[in-house]
Amino acid sequence: MVPGEENQLVPKEDVFWRCRQNIFDEMKKKFLQIENAAEEPRVLCIIQDTTNSKTVNERITLNLPASTPVRKFFEDVANKVGYINGTFDLVWGNGINTADMAPLDHTSDKALLDASFEPGKKNFLHLTDKDGEQPQILLEDSSAVDDSVHDRFIGPLPREGSVGSTSDYVSQTYSYSSILNKSETGYVGLVNQAMTCYLNSLLQTLFMTPEFRNALYKWEFEESEEDPVTSIPYQLQRLFVLLQTSKKRAIETTDVTRSFGWDSSEAWQQHDVQELCRVMFDALEQKWKQTEQADLINELYQGKLKDYVRCLECGYEGWRIDTYLDIPLVIRPYGSSQAFASVEEALHAFIQPEILDGPNQYFCERCKKKCDARKGLRFLHFPYLLTLQLKRFDFDYTTMHRIKLNDRMTFPEELDMSTFIDVEDEKSPQTESCTDSGAENEGSCHSDQMSNDFSNDDGVDEGICLESNSGTEKISKPGLEKSSLIYELFSVMVHSGSAAGGHYYACIKSFSDEQWYSFNDQHVSRITQEDIKKTHGGSSGSRGYYSSAFASSTNAYMLIYRLKDPARNAKFLEVDEYPEHIKNLVQRERELEEQEKRQREIERNTCKIKLFCLHPVKQVMMENKLEVHKDKTLKEAVEMAYKMMDLEEVIPLDCCRLVKYDEFHDYLERSYEGEEDTPMGLLLGGVKSTYMFDLLLETRKPDQVFQSYKPGEVMVKVHVVDLKAESVAAPVTVRAYLNQTVTEFKQLISKAIHLPAETMRIVLERCYNDLRLLSVPSKTLKAEGFFRSNKVFVESSETLDYQMAFTDSHLWKLLDRHANTIRLFVLLPEQSPGSYSKRVSYQKAGGDSGNVDDDCERVKGPVGSLKSVEAILEESTEKLKSLSLQQQHDGDNGDSSKSTETSDFENIESPLNERDSSVSVDNRELEQQIQTSDPENFQSEERSDSDVNNDRSTSSVDSDILSSSHSSDTLCNADNAQIPLANGLDSHSITSSRRTKANEGKKETWDTAEEDSGTDSEYDESGKSRGEMQYMYFKAEPYAADEGSGEGHKWLMVHVDKRITLAAFKQHLEPFVGVLSSHFKVFRVYASNQEFESVRLNETLSSFSDDNKITIRLGRALKKGEYRVKVYQLLVNEQEPCKFLLDAVFAKGMTVRQSKEELIPQLREQCGLELSIDRFRLRKKTWKNPGTVFLDYHIYEEDINISSNWEVFLEVLDGVEKMKSMSQLAVLSRRWRPSEMKLDPFQEVVLESSSVDELREKLSEISGIPLEDIEFAKGRGTFPCDISVLDIHQDLDWNPKVSTLNVWPLYICDDGAVIFYRDKTEELMELTDEQRNELMKKESSRLQKTGHRVTYSPRKEKALKIYLDGAPNKDLTQD
Repeated sequence: MVPGEENQLVPKEDVFWRCRQNIFDEMKKKFLQIENAAEEPRVLCIIQDTTNSKTVNERITLNLPASTPVRKFFEDVANKVGYINGTFDLVWGNGINTADMAPLDHTSDKALLDASFEPGKKNFLHLTDKDGEQPQILLEDSSAVDDSVHDRFIGPLPREGSVGSTSDYVSQTYSYSSILNKSETGYVGLVNQAMTCYLNSLLQTLFMTPEFRNALYKWEFEESEEDPVTSIPYQLQRLFVLLQTSKKRAIETTDVTRSFGWDSSEAWQQHDVQELCRVMFDALEQKWKQTEQADLINELYQGKLKDYVRCLECGYEGWRIDTYLDIPLVIRPYGSSQAFASVEEALHAFIQPEILDGPNQYFCERCKKKCDARKGLRFLHFPYLLTLQLKRFDFDYTTMHRIKLNDRMTFPEELDMSTFIDVEDEKSPQTESCTDSGAENEGSCHSDQMSNDFSNDDGVDEGICLESNSGTEKISKPGLEKSSLIYELFSVMVHSGSAAGGHYYACIKSFSDEQWYSFNDQHVSRITQEDIKKTHGGSSGSRGYYSSAFASSTNAYMLIYRLKDPARNAKFLEVDEYPEHIKNLVQRERELEEQEKRQREIERNTCKIKLFCLHPVKQVMMENKLEVHKDKTLKEAVEMAYKMMDLEEVIPLDCCRLVKYDEFHDYLERSYEGEEDTPMGLLLGGVKSTYMFDLLLETRKPDQVFQSYKPGEVMVKVHVVDLKAESVAAPVTVRAYLNQTVTEFKQLISKAIHLPAETMRIVLERCYNDLRLLSVPSKTLKAEGFFRSNKVFVESSETLDYQMAFTDSHLWKLLDRHANTIRLFVLLPEQSPGSYSKRVSYQKAGGDSGNVDDDCERVKGPVGSLKSVEAILEESTEKLKSLSLQQQHDGDNGDSSKSTETSDFENIESPLNERDSSVSVDNRELEQQIQTSDPENFQSEERSDSDVNNDRSTSSVDSDILSSSHSSDTLCNADNAQIPLANGLDSHSITSSRRTKANEGKKETWDTAEEDSGTDSEYDESGKSRGEMQYMYFKAEPYAADEGSGEGHKWLMVHVDKRITLAAFKQHLEPFVGVLSSHFKVFRVYASNQEFESVRLNETLSSFSDDNKITIRLGRALKKGEYRVKVYQLLVNEQEPCKFLLDAVFAKGMTVRQSKEELIPQLREQCGLELSIDRFRLRKKTWKNPGTVFLDYHIYEEDINISSNWEVFLEVLDGVEKMKSMSQLAVLSRRWRPSEMKLDPFQEVVLESSSVDELREKLSEISGIPLEDIEFAKGRGTFPCDISVLDIHQDLDWNPKVSTLNVWPLYICDDGAVIFYRDKTEELMELTDEQRNELMKKESSRLQKTGHRVTYSPRKEKALKIYLDGAPNKDLTQD
């Protein structure tokens, strides 16, 4: 029992049941409310924000009960989109012209159901401007009644795409409209150009300083004396006027930075705000000379202190007076892990003297000896505006990196500086000057020593590119300054981030209302004193043990206090107090802002849409962008488009009209008959950032009439087919409806092209190679697959072809050929023995080969142009005879024979069967099945290089270039000089593991003739031509190329079925080239005249497209097992160690010695090199690096992996070959002579093992350096591993502590490694500055020629500078 209020005893059970019943009653009420709400109809509202282009595509969806008041609906929309309620309108958007609709009343208490909202349906509304003004953005704290209640975050709000911002703060999204309307605080923000937050913070602080702003307003700009663009005070004046009077949320600072002499790149340079403050003040002082404001900076910001040293034995004191503009306060004393707790504690430490004793004793002028002394600073005078810099940036000598100190340091709102002032009048004339006074000590606070850690250029006057002639400061007595030195805090410049980068913003107290505000670039918001305390730094105190590890990186960096002195404390000038020139400036800026506002209004009401026009004369589709105001009529828009497309002198205006157009489907959607006076905004569906359609300026001839295009129609391009002429006519456009039947569609076409509908056959091409005969008369076009834009072929003849099955008919074959035929332009060889008027007769196998020469002689044209080819054919006549006889006896066994001949036309197979040479090639259509001959004629070709290399030079092409759609092609340059490919390091190369045999695993040569012989051949296993199974089209005729192609070049225009194989295509080109297909190569020409060789004979021409160009070059194709190899000479001691020699052919099973034997005559004839077989070697080439030395007994494809586009080095030997076995190792050594600052030439060292000791012995043997004094290092980079002589002595890893060469850090496992060595007793030459500079220039020139980068010049951090004349290039002498 428990005692009740009336002193009665109530059972506990009754109390329990009564409470339980109350809970059940409340729950029942809520369930009933939920049930009623569920039964109530709901209204789906979709709102589109049309106030600016960035939000026009966004949709806001609300699903509300139908009883919701309109007023509450507006509140929900405002919260959803982030606007202030009452600053926007909502109008209906259900297909109704919004211009004629009244906006909804945002104060109405009507239910949505009673305000024309329809439940169960989509209700579309547009969010628009209210009274021509854009909606105001709702900030997070704008709705707060009590600012102290919310724990708001006042840290930096980064911009979209901001650079250098950290993750310590959260990004906010805002649209362009956020800078169009002023913040509700009444203050205007500054737009961050990129990384100019430090500038914005300082500018806002100066603007909120009454004394500085008022003095700036009193200064009058004389336009006759200075350019306003480069005048810093004038641009600051304009900026302050805009900050005070603009209606925008934020304004740009580009005019101010332009007056600094900065370009756009400076916006991406992050600087220190304290450094900027000093540089800007110096610039203003220079600009204000001989004006009333000449001493403004000193009057407001300058203080004085005494730098003294007192002898502890005699009391003699040497001192000097220094001035300062700010006081740097150390966060953490040097060597200490504990930071100062407060600004007051740091100030006491700042003036705390130090004892100079021991080795640091002071030489006393009076005692004439070194004595113990006290050194320190005393403040003599504090400025009106006191600036404190908290030195949060330090250098960590452990990690050798700059760091930021985020320790907590408190600062008061009111700071009493009287405890830090020196009231003693201690001046001694005889001790006024003292060179040992410690003026250069860290404690000195002269203004040019108070710059932050970023600046180390004392030669430049605080970054101002102008010599400073400051006068001597007069020493003033402190007097009675201690009487009133109470300072009030009014600006805190905050840095968020690390020493590597971050973000600045300012917390500033307004002297007008004593309220604190956060000026964070564009954003200005009200904050409280609690928010200021958050900038003290350190942890929040809620993280427990780990609080120090999670210290906030957002903390105060600069503090500005103002002296509390009613006599001096100024207030901001009111509008009526402005000087006359400021009033005029305000008026000009207002007019400019109104003009910008009108221009923005025009932009917001301008429709921008793509415009197309098919030029009536040139027949070229032109494209432009039509920008037309939404209130302009269609007639006015047509006139604008007419002038935009420059049709005034081509066609009359009344022969043009605008129609709705779909460029993607090439479809005319509709025309606008009778709507000439309709506004474009209504026709286009409003002003949008993008449209889902385009406009076409359609033209007609004066005697024609425009066709009406109605919505819902489909466009059909009709091609008439003539079976007799086998031609397809140009298209005629007709429009039809999808619900029309095929019969009705035939009647429509019959009227358009005047063909009988009874015998008409219509074929629809739905997509590429998909032809459908419309054979069901009652079927609709929609059922047949018609869409917006369609293509049909129509044939209406009385032949019996229509009775055949469609796929067997002549019509199908003709359309199939039409769909697959492409037009190519073929450039024949300049000295081709082929003829355009006469086919070359080919003899039968085993016939007299002399007829080939006879036919060549009959070719029309200059004899000189055929000389080289005739000579080649003459040389090959005897070989052709013997080979033809051999093939008759051997049949298909030709593959077993190996060729070591090197002539370009060796091993010529038996030619094609004899054809009638009297038949003209002109306009001849080869519509027959592909003829076959001996299968040996068309062996698979391996990918090969161009056989022409005019300059004997080479350059690299990355392998990814070849990984495009033509992986089997070889890149060539425009002048027919082949661009070879880098070999790269492949898994099958013996250089990857020098001692591993290549034949341990089968090599994957996917593009070689050997591997592709079963799949890449034009013939199947039975030897039957694959071309016999298909009907292929080929037609060639002469073509007159454009001028500039060169005399003697002959072109063919070829129409060919792109399903034809490359082998068949080459076979058809034989009569025009004049040689067998196995003796010429096909190159496809790409953009920039790049050429790729096409070699896959089994591939079709499907990758080619209309008007592609092809170049034909003479040259023998490779046989099975053969590889084309590029041979380069290795010149180790030349500036360019890699020199191209020639193209050669190596075969599978050939030994290295055999390949050398074949190279000898080629080297003599083509390169003028007379070599014996034992005086040169071949070695692996990987890019420009020499690799494995190939021994004479090595066999290609067994010991040496070889592939297409293979590259090999040829190295001329000075003596007998020293490399005899694979166990040996050949390295290239080079001696470094530090006393002479030069490198000796390369010398080869052949080692019997990978021992470091053996290497040292060999190096000692060739150099004469004692073994114990040998030091070596491995070269870096690509051969020849060039390095500057200024760097080699200290940059390389000399004398590695290893015993073998094949371990880290050397990893020398293959021939060709570069070893530098030196004598460790040899001293490095000492260079004068002049010698070093001269050597630096020479080395820079040498390394640039060899393509190596010079690394000895470190990059310096860009200093912050303000150029007084606005031209940085004119002040170079001041740097």
